[in-house]
Amino acid sequence: MVSLPAAPRKVAVIAAGGTGGHLFPAQALAEALIARGWRIILATDDRVQGLAHAFPAEEIVTLEAATARRGDPIGAVRAALTILRGVAQGRGALHRLNPSIVVGFGGYPSLPALIGAITQGRRTIIHEQNAVSGQANRLLAPYVTAVATAFPILKKASSETRARAVVVGNPVRPEIRNLAELAYEPPGVDGEVRLLITGGSQGARLLSELLPAAIAKLPDALRLRLRVEQQTRPESLDNAKRVYADAMVQAEIAPFFRDMAGRLARAHLVIGRAGASTVSEVAVAGRPSILIPLKVALDDDQGENAQVLADAGGAEIAREDALTQPQMTRALEILLTNPRRLAKMASAARGVARPDAAERLADLVEATAR
Repeated sequence: MVSLPAAPRKVAVIAAGGTGGHLFPAQALAEALIARGWRIILATDDRVQGLAHAFPAEEIVTLEAATARRGDPIGAVRAALTILRGVAQGRGALHRLNPSIVVGFGGYPSLPALIGAITQGRRTIIHEQNAVSGQANRLLAPYVTAVATAFPILKKASSETRARAVVVGNPVRPEIRNLAELAYEPPGVDGEVRLLITGGSQGARLLSELLPAAIAKLPDALRLRLRVEQQTRPESLDNAKRVYADAMVQAEIAPFFRDMAGRLARAHLVIGRAGASTVSEVAVAGRPSILIPLKVALDDDQGENAQVLADAGGAEIAREDALTQPQMTRALEILLTNPRRLAKMASAARGVARPDAAERLADLVEATAR
């Protein structure tokens, strides 16, 4: 009997980088495609080195990319020239790799690979993680083969883009996906109350300093039941530890938590920024939250992300301009002493979730690829 050679595995180039918000959904898609027999190549810029150590790519192709501040015409010209060099590099890499599809996750690091693919007539998809379309995706949307989105709304996008967008959700890591099956148990009347505070980096001074102060002012009966896990800026670490110790609050504080799934699983309430990954992970985990959108986020994308969860009843939104220590203390006291409301918020958050987003996006990739 003559054995036939195995069919060559299809190649997907995933263009992502810059921040974990772009890279983590890309990694979730990569893992879903690998399980279906695909080969994965990551196209990114040189900033991703600290984040891509666990990315399951056969090869990482580094392409030049850059961005410029608004109102900086000289910087814009320099960025454009850098991106053009990256496009030339990307075209060469794509010619060598001959992928069936190129999938971009927004941000300027995705531009060189996607522009290179578009100019070579290759199949392309962009995925928008936020409720507001980012600048890179707005630029590319008219020219790509398909558009995928995390949320049913897509502000700042053209009517044509919105009409053909496929809502797949925001892919989350498998360990977060597994939380979708874990029931939420609100705190008991006298038991411990577990509070998870995320967002230890971007624009995090407010969270690092205001939240310990707000928690320290809670009534004794509630404060002594608290178990706080908080990401905080390194320079704010010692002060946060001192505030919690003086208030007799048991707290674990660190600049970064690796076991986010385990911490989400045991949290009664989550407080954090409203980046796309945070909002999606909180929803999949089915955890009530207080979301504090980053004030300086471009196009208020974090505010729009948070609004999706708040409109469903799964989150409260605290805007930076109006947020004070007494207001946060009062909000925490109201929520943490109302188990029924927490449970209702948890259920509402889970109702927004799309835990199978990685598989949905993988389906779209396979349907779109040559």
